Amino acid sequence: MLAVLITGAVISKGYQDEPAIKVSDSGKAVWFRIGKKVYDSQAEDNRRWVNLNVKGFNYMVERVQKMQLKEGVYVNIRGRLDEDVWTDKSGETRRNLYVIAEDIEYAGGKAKDDPEGGSAPTHQPEKAPLPTEAPGEFTGYEPFGGTSFFDD
Repeated sequence: MLAVLITGAVISKGYQDEPAIKVSDSGKAVWFRIGKKVYDSQAEDNRRWVNLNVKGFNYMVERVQKMQLKEGVYVNIRGRLDEDVWTDKSGETRRNLYVIAEDIEYAGGKAKDDPEGGSAPTHQPEKAPLPTEAPGEFTGYEPFGGTSFFDD
């Protein structure tokens, strides 16, 4: 698998009024979609959206719930790129890339190249404010690796 680091991606709106963040019945898996506006010289206005599925397992479920993530929130994700392979109803083999999240944190603020604050095609959410408080002692920020680069 390939290691990936995604910065400044927005959590996408759920498909056809489904929740943006879904948790399995067992509580051991979470999944959602993210979008990121990227430069593309061949696209209209030199920008297009890249959308990816994200899955998290075990400890990531609790982390996502503590962060109170919802559509429109900007996040940074560290994880691994993987591929789902399945056969559809017509017998054709289908493939879809997704990210297995190993860590997630708030990205904070809007991207410099996105003056609309996250507006995009209709399948993308508007930017929503970050939660002001999280339950318990969780502050909403924990750096990758659990320690800060600036700690003594």
